[in-house]
Amino acid sequence: MSAMTLSCSPGRVGSHPFSVSDKSLGSRPRSAARILVVILFAVSLVPVAFGQMTFPTSHGDNARTGTNTNETLLTPTNVDKNNFGRIFSYPIDYQALAQPLYVPGVNIPGKGVHNVVYIATMADTVYAFDAQSNVGPNAAPLWQVNFTNSSAGITTASGPFLPCATTEDRGPGFTQEGIVATPAIDTGSNTIYVVAKTLENGTVFHKLHALDLGTGQEKPGSPVTINATTTSKAGRVVNFNSLHQKNRPGLLLANGTVYLAFGSNYCNDSNHSWVLGYDATTLQQTGVFNTNPDHGLTSIWQAGGGLAADSDGFIYPLTSEGNFDLDTGGQGYTHAVLKLSPSLELRDYFIPGSVAYLNDHDLHLSGCSPVILPDQGEPFPHVIVAAGKQGTIYVLNRDDLGWYAPNDPQIIQELVGVIGSMRGAPAYWNGRIYFSAKADKLKAFSVSGGMLSTTPVATTTSILTGAHAPSISANGDHDGIVWVFNGGQLYAYNAIDLKLLYSSHQLSRDFLPKISHFITQTVADGRVYIATRSTLEVFGLRHYLSTVGGANQTGTVSTPLAQPIQVEAVEAYSNMPLPNVAITFSDGGKGGSFNPPSGTTNGNGVISTTYTLPAKVGAYTVTATSSGFGNLTLPESAVAGVPVRMINAGGSGQTGAAGTALPILLGVTVQDANKNGVAGITVTFDDGGKGGVLNPPSAVTDSTGKARTAYRLPNLPGKYFVNANTSGLKSLRFGETAVAGPPASVAIVSGDNQSTSAGTNLPQPLKVKVTDQVGNAISGTSVTFTTPSGSLTGSPATTDSGGNASVSYTAGTMAGPVTITATAGSGTAQFHETVTSGAAANIGISGGDGQIGSAGSQLPLGLSVIVDDQYANPVSGVTVTFDDGGAGGGFGTGNPVLTDDLGAALQFYVLPPSPGTYAVSAGAAGVAVPALFTESGQ
Repeated sequence: MSAMTLSCSPGRVGSHPFSVSDKSLGSRPRSAARILVVILFAVSLVPVAFGQMTFPTSHGDNARTGTNTNETLLTPTNVDKNNFGRIFSYPIDYQALAQPLYVPGVNIPGKGVHNVVYIATMADTVYAFDAQSNVGPNAAPLWQVNFTNSSAGITTASGPFLPCATTEDRGPGFTQEGIVATPAIDTGSNTIYVVAKTLENGTVFHKLHALDLGTGQEKPGSPVTINATTTSKAGRVVNFNSLHQKNRPGLLLANGTVYLAFGSNYCNDSNHSWVLGYDATTLQQTGVFNTNPDHGLTSIWQAGGGLAADSDGFIYPLTSEGNFDLDTGGQGYTHAVLKLSPSLELRDYFIPGSVAYLNDHDLHLSGCSPVILPDQGEPFPHVIVAAGKQGTIYVLNRDDLGWYAPNDPQIIQELVGVIGSMRGAPAYWNGRIYFSAKADKLKAFSVSGGMLSTTPVATTTSILTGAHAPSISANGDHDGIVWVFNGGQLYAYNAIDLKLLYSSHQLSRDFLPKISHFITQTVADGRVYIATRSTLEVFGLRHYLSTVGGANQTGTVSTPLAQPIQVEAVEAYSNMPLPNVAITFSDGGKGGSFNPPSGTTNGNGVISTTYTLPAKVGAYTVTATSSGFGNLTLPESAVAGVPVRMINAGGSGQTGAAGTALPILLGVTVQDANKNGVAGITVTFDDGGKGGVLNPPSAVTDSTGKARTAYRLPNLPGKYFVNANTSGLKSLRFGETAVAGPPASVAIVSGDNQSTSAGTNLPQPLKVKVTDQVGNAISGTSVTFTTPSGSLTGSPATTDSGGNASVSYTAGTMAGPVTITATAGSGTAQFHETVTSGAAANIGISGGDGQIGSAGSQLPLGLSVIVDDQYANPVSGVTVTFDDGGAGGGFGTGNPVLTDDLGAALQFYVLPPSPGTYAVSAGAAGVAVPALFTESGQ
């Protein structure tokens, strides 16, 4: 996305603290044999990629699309009451508002590798459950942690320490508050990030925990207590207060940072809304943003949906009601779509023109989290969609959100009255966006060129009660299913026509326990995970093949894996193993071998085989297949043997400018006897102390056996040799040549950031220094200075022996910032100067002249004047005195008044009690001739 420049266009209002140049099996037969045939056919639909996707964050991705496009198990043909339903559940200690998260292939120490579903509760507990079965040892959590300790006085927040809490059946529906927000998972570091609220000996805390995915143990530096302080432009200092804050939006992991958002406890008390950033490794705070530091409120709730982030790392929260004062220079970002930088600096925002109405009627935008659409065609490629409790859909340009304007001219598209009140996020899939609003039908709108269809392209036949976020499972761009809660039960609709496929209300076996406000289902690897007030429910298909052991191993090429591959055939609905199932193993002809290559499951439904890896390094996929079952894939890896040679991998014989880095990295490859690259070998590089810089001076070979380094040539021209060495192998030598370089840099010496009034000279000349690529001063070089306004004396200038050149600048007649550019060769420098208004010279009427009113009453329009200097630049801060020459009239505001930033002054005039025509003068300090108004009373 290209850089953009924001500017204030007509109709926009606000104080701008930023600058950016910146898819039926039909009826089942009744005989047992036919039942088995149909079951086996259904299971044959199970795809190869079973068990391989990850659902690490709220709504599945940082764009908050709510879509899993890697779902190859659940399709519109097998999701019905005969083939799909509740398969098992786990008890939890209290209700969960957070969305379940899912990670496959997690190594649980002492328990092996599991596909894991993680759930966090309002009792401050995090659970890790086996995501495929609750049979045997999997009946208990793989691990669980709780952040309370009653003996130490640590509990969840409750009672007087839980402002605005209500009963279990009303309102938010909880009597204690622990973990509210959906955690975020980083599979790269094997970490789950959780924010827990605790009451510790009378004080409420929020703490950010970083837990190991496999053990639940705290990572180093975890937890950290959430604290924040901010100071408004008006000087008000605001401190984070956990007692009054709720961490409702799901956590966001982006830019190597964990982002948290807070709003109120549904009270209009001493709360503020915050976005905070914490380094994902160190857990040190990296950014703080307060949505309304002078007035509070302006909460970020988003019905639990997470903060969104785009591919450029910008963060997008939605705010709720509060004191809106942007139009008067404040920082109240009320009912806003915000765009924050990775370090949480405000970069852009959108506020509807109807902000006052939204405030008065509790119709905030933060009842819904935003969705960032994939890049669209022209004219609006970068789009974000928001909606709120008002039921209006806003389609906004992420490249220019447009700030606040009373008539909303900046909105790409505004759809009013097409949906009900939103209390959860929409979902996007395959050119459609889906809205599930309160007391409204589920609706799909098409998306083209960054705009939505003005009417739905599909709707459900019935109205959905409540309001929960839909989610979508699909296999790429087909087999789409929309999942959503309705009346406390799970519903599934065909994503194309929104016809009902399944409801947990159809069969009593599938009835759900009571669920909480705003919860969102998670669809991953053929199952649907649902958090209720007392359980984690798992819905899915009936048959599958499952990994018992031997997956995700790494071994040396041409050798057997250390552990046998073990596969279990399972009847998924009853969770019973199936004996005598014929299973064949294959690696797709990659050269490995199996012992045995096929067989049948034993009485426990398990079959084992030993896999000998191929001769080449790489990742291999072992596939277990069985007629009537879906294929099961197990990833394995082969690594190289011992190193025997080191060969050149490029970078020798280059020529470059002295003191600069060569364009091609110097590289070697360390190989084993089969010419496989050997990873993990340290190679050192040196140029014999000739003054060049090797970065790094030593490198470890990667998975292909390659080690590379960048070489910055010495500052003097000449021939240089770089040696590559590793223990036990013959060295390699690279020959490189350094030649002299051209002028490359222009730096400001003095004269930057000056100010002068229009038409006058800057106090100091503009002076620069020109150097080559290694910092040597260059004399006799021409430097050209250019300016968009005013005049320059002495340009172009020639550098002296010290590489310096200077010019003088005379300001033009227009006030404002001026950028003056100095250019020499490929180097440039920019001076940023300011031209200010001169002294007040003129005063003129801009409104309110020639009015007729009732004697003794105030005229309907204010008397307004503009004060400017000799070049018509507005002059602020000038005293303007209004006078009717003692005619007996009065003035509605203090007199005199000061001109504002636009040079304007406004006064209201009360006519004298007697009818007549009156002259009112407006005199400006320093201006000889006043402005004269003629007003009449009758």
